[in-house]
Amino acid sequence: MKRITIEDLLRKDNTCVVIDMRSQEDYKKGTIPGAVHMDLAGIRESREILPKDRPLCFLCHTGDESDELVCELEEEGFDAASVAGGYREYLRVQLQRALGSTPNTKKEDQNPEQACVSHTKNALCLADAAERSIIKKFRRELWCRFTKAVQEYELIQDGDRIAVCISGGKDSMLMAKLFQELYRHGKRNFELVFLVMNPGYNDANYQRILDNAKLLNVPITVFRSEIFNIVASEENSPCYLCARMRRGYLYSKAKELGCNKIALGHHYDDVIETILMGMLYGGQMQTMMPKLHSNHFEGMELIRPMYLIREKDIIHWAEYNDLHFIQCACRFTENCASCGGTGKGSKRAEIKHLIAFLAERDPVIESNIFRSAENVNLNTIIGWKKDGKRYHFLDEYETKQKYD
Repeated sequence: MKRITIEDLLRKDNTCVVIDMRSQEDYKKGTIPGAVHMDLAGIRESREILPKDRPLCFLCHTGDESDELVCELEEEGFDAASVAGGYREYLRVQLQRALGSTPNTKKEDQNPEQACVSHTKNALCLADAAERSIIKKFRRELWCRFTKAVQEYELIQDGDRIAVCISGGKDSMLMAKLFQELYRHGKRNFELVFLVMNPGYNDANYQRILDNAKLLNVPITVFRSEIFNIVASEENSPCYLCARMRRGYLYSKAKELGCNKIALGHHYDDVIETILMGMLYGGQMQTMMPKLHSNHFEGMELIRPMYLIREKDIIHWAEYNDLHFIQCACRFTENCASCGGTGKGSKRAEIKHLIAFLAERDPVIESNIFRSAENVNLNTIIGWKKDGKRYHFLDEYETKQKYD
């Protein structure tokens, strides 16, 4: 994502259009010289109002909202930049100039990688560093894709009480931090419960989950189930039974805590792998939905807010912050495809390697797999199911009069 400093913005040779996206009231009280006012809601509703003949620079209070908007615009092909630090930074620069001194360049602006290491050496809380990296370094890859999924799939409504389900892996722990950031920077029109179920983890894995939650300042609620003991004697599809039971226990506990939704940490790669697994191993065309109503727990819903986030970016975030999470914690196998295992020999691992192999030859293949579930043409489908009922193209063949 492109940012522009206040110093560069105020240079005489700068040709960008400065758009102040704060409220009309704030804009009237003061803004950057030459800036025009455009309401953020209006920009999001209609891109036609944006000038197209020059680069665009967006100004908000702190740089956070403009960063998020620029992420969206860049994906749509706009030449846009966010004003780093926002209007507060502009006021700071003006004050420094009035006092006759030049503002110091932040280490973060010079070299983000070195800055993060420097902060760590200066004993900055690891949780703060991890949070900061979500909003700053990984804003486009993590934060913008998280908020886009929330908005595009309407995952959160006013009054929601959401159980953020944490398994202890990298995906669910990042999801917890993303929800905390959303609550901190958003409208706060919802409540959160960070829910951890211990289905029978070994002591080392369970302690790692507790330690990471404390390290990252995630206030978890823990409850125990006996799932691992129950499925231990199951010879046929123990992974499937385990996954189904986990979901049921989470729904039940979340409802007991007054929640109406559970959030799971499935990501973009889980989605495309599921599509191909269904086709190649299940003989069916289906996808992992961004949200679902529960069939067995009335009033409960499942949401997947990390639906658009790539797994490689989650891994990069964890490694960048030197965070270590548990892998598949199943007592019986490290390669359990149903609960996320991708070790050698699992079906999901085979699909993951196949997708990587194809993507090396054509990067668009991954997005095409994802989009295939959005572009289903029922006129070219032999048969399909909806709400448990089967349909066949011959049912309407004679009445449609469709010619090749």
